[in-house]
Amino acid sequence: MTPAPDERDRIRAAMDRILGGTPQHSNGALTIVALAQEAKVPRNALTQRHLDLKNEFYERVKERGVTPDVEVRLRKTIVKLKETIANKNAELDQLRTDVPSRVRAINQLELENQELRRMLALPEPNVIPLPNRQPPIT
Repeated sequence: MTPAPDERDRIRAAMDRILGGTPQHSNGALTIVALAQEAKVPRNALTQRHLDLKNEFYERVKERGVTPDVEVRLRKTIVKLKETIANKNAELDQLRTDVPSRVRAINQLELENQELRRMLALPEPNVIPLPNRQPPIT
């Protein structure tokens, strides 16, 4: 598909509107997606055909000293993921520490269970206990 003749001009005008804080067709985020929406061009126009304009947009954003919304969100996500990984690693270390004692307990219970089953399998004893006799009261 061939680009529209005024595509580059629309992208530059959209850059000016977004960076000026007056977007008309997008949410005004400092992203390529918002720039493409603002310029009414497909996103791949910036990522494939007009790489120079994409890079120019990012340079202008960087010059303003403003961190793009996407980068802020990604950095927050990275922090959360790092916390999750640290928590999971701590949990995994605790589980690895607990395993040997759990194995020992299970083995002990298994041995006791086998002994009880063996005792239940024995025949009833032939000895019958006599009832306790109380001595006569005098």
